[in-house]
Amino acid sequence: MNIILLKDIDSLGDKHELVTVKNGYGRNYLIPRGLALIANAQNKSKLNEIIAKDEAERAARLNEFKEIAAKLKDVTLVIPAKSGTSGKIFGSVTSLQIANKLREDHEIEVERRRITLPDEIKTLGTYTAVLNLHSEVECKVNFEVIKED
Repeated sequence: MNIILLKDIDSLGDKHELVTVKNGYGRNYLIPRGLALIANAQNKSKLNEIIAKDEAERAARLNEFKEIAAKLKDVTLVIPAKSGTSGKIFGSVTSLQIANKLREDHEIEVERRRITLPDEIKTLGTYTAVLNLHSEVECKVNFEVIKED
């Protein structure tokens, strides 16, 4: 079955791409969830309209993401974590914790999948995370992992 993807899907393809999948996967999973359309003549002709609409939305959001990046340029987040006496924390700091901290402190919504951390963070200290806000906007945010009281 040939389909047009409406969203990026790992191991399958990118948004607006024409791909071939098994009939059951397309009919029972992708199409009902709004992730794809059947690639018939009518939907193929609509594809250009959909792409133009998405590009207009992306251009509008680009300025919004640039403002967010400028706002976060000199910000240092403070992430409290339980740790032992040697400075090694129990568990590790995750992108979810950073996304939650951005939401709490700065009212900025960033998907946790768009946050890239340097390796595993298992000790107290200062680190830098990379936020991939947009394909053209990337922002570095410093954060400090401190001992929780």
